[in-house]
Amino acid sequence: MRQLVFAALLALIPASAALAQDIPSNAGPLAITPVVQGLDTPWSFDFLPDGSLLITERSGALLMVRDGRAQRVSGLPEIYTRGQGGLLDVLVPRDFDSSREIFLTYSKSQRGGAGTAVLKARLSGDGSRLERSETIFEMAPGSSGGRHFGSRIVEAPDGHLFVSIGERGDRPAAQDLGHHNGSVIRITRDGAVPPDNPFVGQDGAQPEIWSYGHRNPQGLGFDAQGRLWAVEHGAQGGDEVNLIEKGANYGWPVISYGTHYSGARIGEGHSKPGMEQPVFYWDPSIAPSDIVFLDGGRWDGDALVGSLKFNYISRLSGAPLREVERLESEATLRVRDVDQGPDGAIWFLSEINGTLYRAARP
Repeated sequence: MRQLVFAALLALIPASAALAQDIPSNAGPLAITPVVQGLDTPWSFDFLPDGSLLITERSGALLMVRDGRAQRVSGLPEIYTRGQGGLLDVLVPRDFDSSREIFLTYSKSQRGGAGTAVLKARLSGDGSRLERSETIFEMAPGSSGGRHFGSRIVEAPDGHLFVSIGERGDRPAAQDLGHHNGSVIRITRDGAVPPDNPFVGQDGAQPEIWSYGHRNPQGLGFDAQGRLWAVEHGAQGGDEVNLIEKGANYGWPVISYGTHYSGARIGEGHSKPGMEQPVFYWDPSIAPSDIVFLDGGRWDGDALVGSLKFNYISRLSGAPLREVERLESEATLRVRDVDQGPDGAIWFLSEINGTLYRAARP
């Protein structure tokens, strides 16, 4: 077993372990504590009600971290671990105490390549294995290549699941409702299609689709008003923050604020009737990861977004949202996931450092 350092909400971390560079902020310095170290390409994490953690590694491992020890959870399906594919997001739903269900997104081998899939499973009482595992959704049709899988999963206030799916490098497919590529989908916890999804009954459309015209949305989050937001990778420039609306078309690859990596123009320009504008965009690209809206404290209602390219956490505030601050230190190298813990602190994963950190006011 790899040696990982863990503390359940810091209960087991000695004072010497908290020696890390603080993050300067306009609210004062944020003290950084490494909570879990020695991770291999970490992708996401979520909290269990007892204060323990689940962490995914893109290389194909799910870790349960409890009482100072990390153990690998068995029972995962075969996972396609090439390029950007692998074991991706993890969601602990609100009713975990009674259901013990969790949800995972992963890249699944398919005819012609691989696609984003959603796994539903029950976590055993000791946290060592997944039981009653079932893949409740996989994108269709299959796509070749190892890039642009998405793939965040969030639970809506009404209990439905939203999942982001990249266009898999097939740009035109993001405008084709017959493909899940480049969409945000909405399903029930059993993988069924809610009857009020916008394209149910439309000839040739994938009924799970809620919105489309996305490039590679790797972040999803709800704000305090219950609105769904996505952050997605542009090409060269044009990373977007989008407010997700039912049935809306977000324009990729017809409109964009970026350019192709060759420098060539993308599509038809920055706007087109019937296609949504981003609430905010970055140029140059920051390679955004996940998004979380903060609850409470001086930054109540603000959003945090991790940057994979420029090694910081972006703080967005205002109406409409705008970047107002960049939180950066030695710890914020390639921030893959960011969340607010049950303790109110900011928690984030550094892919380069292989570490889960906690950041809080001293």
